[in-house]
Amino acid sequence: MQFSIKEIWEDTGTINRAIVILLILMSVLSLAVAVAKWLRFRAMARATKQFAPAFSSALESENIPEALALADQYPKSHVARVLGESLREVAPLLNDPRAAGAAIVSCERSVEREQILLANDLKSGLGLLATIGATAPFVGLLGTTLGIVNAFMGMAQQGGGLEAVSSGIAEALIATAIGLIAAIPAVWLYNYFTARLDTLFSELAYAGREMIDWMMTRQAKRDLAGGAAHTYGD
Repeated sequence: MQFSIKEIWEDTGTINRAIVILLILMSVLSLAVAVAKWLRFRAMARATKQFAPAFSSALESENIPEALALADQYPKSHVARVLGESLREVAPLLNDPRAAGAAIVSCERSVEREQILLANDLKSGLGLLATIGATAPFVGLLGTTLGIVNAFMGMAQQGGGLEAVSSGIAEALIATAIGLIAAIPAVWLYNYFTARLDTLFSELAYAGREMIDWMMTRQAKRDLAGGAAHTYGD
């Protein structure tokens, strides 16, 4: 006995058809989220690779306007977004020796605040992947249960032959398979993007620490220069 997909679909009940369609939509949605995330992360990595050395060079030369311009030039870079906003916030305080300590503290808080905002932005969509990965097998199991019920109903109406239960069993197995097809990639993708986020925020924490260290070193050099000037003046 042979069944085509068309014949199985025609024998599938209305509720199980809705379940299969729902599972297909869940699978398509998870893939769409994954593609969008992957493209964004790739763009972020490329922009950061170009931004980081130029920004570091601008800071070393104490060219604050150039550093801010670079942050605006690479809006797709997560590092540029956080460091640019933090530097823009404290830039008016950098040339005032009396505000040096406040500038460093303000920069640390600004980096932390921008990281939180960026985390909320980058994590959007991951909850959907986690939900699909967790619920798709159970949705498929519901379709499996309904398929088995249909198989037993066919057995009761037509007797105990294989023909009476084959369509219901096929319906059940298809629902199970589609549920797993939707769930397994969603779980893999969720774990992959979670690991990518951890890497991105490690890079971001390192870059933020470097900028704060630059500010502290810059102020220490100014304090030493000021102390030496006072010594020679005395």
